[in-house]
Amino acid sequence: MRLLRRLALIAFTGLAVAHIAAPATLAGEAGDLVFADRGPWDLSAGPLVWAIDQKGPEVAGFVPLGQGTITLRQVTDPSDGQPVLQLDEATARINRKIGPFPVSGGDPSLTFFLETVSRDMAALTGGSPFYIRDRLKDALFRGGAVEQQDGHPVASFQPFATDPNRDRMYGFGDLTLRFVLDGPDRPIRRMLAETGPLAGDRPAYRNEMVLK
Repeated sequence: MRLLRRLALIAFTGLAVAHIAAPATLAGEAGDLVFADRGPWDLSAGPLVWAIDQKGPEVAGFVPLGQGTITLRQVTDPSDGQPVLQLDEATARINRKIGPFPVSGGDPSLTFFLETVSRDMAALTGGSPFYIRDRLKDALFRGGAVEQQDGHPVASFQPFATDPNRDRMYGFGDLTLRFVLDGPDRPIRRMLAETGPLAGDRPAYRNEMVLK
């Protein structure tokens, strides 16, 4: 399980790095803002911490994490003594370290958020995590809208709005992703994934990360 999770995170990290180098014609403004090059990361003033809050139905294969934190910190890679990035996930259910990530690579917090949404949707719908991940990638590359709220750009996406399989997604066809952004070299302030009530009178899914 840890290996599969690590491979999935690497896949989304590759997406972030590839987006930085891709021609502008391959992505919309919303995707450009979300995947802005925020590295190399400077954590000399201390780690970055996001409060997380995850809600959803308790079903076989999925129990919502509830509240906790995600911490991005710089550590030393014991294999070569070089600085790398690490995520610490801490909730009432889980305490673990995720990484390492390169200091100058993509955004580890964004990678974690997208992979968590992909994994959770697969668990709650029984769908293929590979299909879900590919649709999220495509939406973030090519779709989305941008608006201004309280002086900050907000990029939003509906990855499955026109998906031919949306009627079999138990309510995740209406999934919306929102990112409240700061300057292009600043961490993402807020990441939110939410649905309406899911099929079978189950509660809505909601996954939020807010920078402290």
